[in-house]
Amino acid sequence: MAAECGSGNCDAWAARDPSGILSPYKFNRRVVQSDDVSLRITHCGVCYADVAWTRNILNNSMYPLVPGHEIAGVVTEVGADVKSFKVGDHVGVGTYVNSCRDCENCNSSLENYCSQHVFTFNGVDTDGTVTKGGYSTHIVVHERYCFKIPDGYPLEKAAPLLCAGITVYSPMMRHNMNQPGKSLGVIGLGGLGHMAVKFGKAFGLKVTVISTSESKRKEAIDLLGADNFVVSWNENQMETLKSSLHFIIDTASGDHPFDPYLTLLKVGGVMALLSFPSEIKVHPANLNLGGRSLSGSVTGGTKDIQEMINFCAANKIYPDIEMIKIDYINEALQRLVDRDVRFRFVIDIENSFK
Repeated sequence: MAAECGSGNCDAWAARDPSGILSPYKFNRRVVQSDDVSLRITHCGVCYADVAWTRNILNNSMYPLVPGHEIAGVVTEVGADVKSFKVGDHVGVGTYVNSCRDCENCNSSLENYCSQHVFTFNGVDTDGTVTKGGYSTHIVVHERYCFKIPDGYPLEKAAPLLCAGITVYSPMMRHNMNQPGKSLGVIGLGGLGHMAVKFGKAFGLKVTVISTSESKRKEAIDLLGADNFVVSWNENQMETLKSSLHFIIDTASGDHPFDPYLTLLKVGGVMALLSFPSEIKVHPANLNLGGRSLSGSVTGGTKDIQEMINFCAANKIYPDIEMIKIDYINEALQRLVDRDVRFRFVIDIENSFK
């Protein structure tokens, strides 16, 4: 392992500049407060957000930057007022670690939409410190933003649920995409898309994967159990789907057209956008004349996150992952950019810092 830099009670890997190259780093986590949970991190999923902020794509990165917001681990200490967790519990931490806890959104368990919510990394917490994420050996969080992982559910599989899983599950539940027999289109087959297929099948939906790559057909149908597969640039294949889908989950990254997908929806159909293209262009007729809706969504609230984890455990839904050690992270992030992962990298934290 490369030489460490810095000092403190937590070992980590951090990016130091917009090159995004990560290397060993030490820093101090806060002391456990009365409402806090401290956990030893065993695994952390790798999300495109890790690329975006380590490389300063959004022009707001604060270095040294420790990424990672798909965190799974084991409780090692709890504050005096914590009632929901005990030492030894398996837990997860997702994309945010704080919020105001008093606004309409927080009071409705929609903390992800709180105007003062604090990202798990590269955020500024209420004490003024910059948050550091799960590419590290432990983390201390308020119990509200910590989630129980049921006994028997593998921690390495649980980690991607905390971002990829909930980002898909939350809009599916909000728009009642859990009605058996209805039809779902999934645009894109990466970390989010493959979870949309898994949830769709668990809900009893007829699932069609829509991809730019014919090479994804076999894994969509044979590996993930999708009912149908369509190549988005093939006009004949797209024509067969016209006005046939009740729902669409759009996980495609980067800029892409919307009208060709909206025309695939039935009257009253809903398309949920989970990514951040630079702009959205839609012909009004494709919404108005079919009574269709285009909706946005980002991660999920605390109630939905725990519900989603429990649903995955009860229904044996597991993300498909590739486990890596932390010293492979720079290669993994580049492979993520190159879309060369099936379907989520997960860092084996507990065996990377020995």
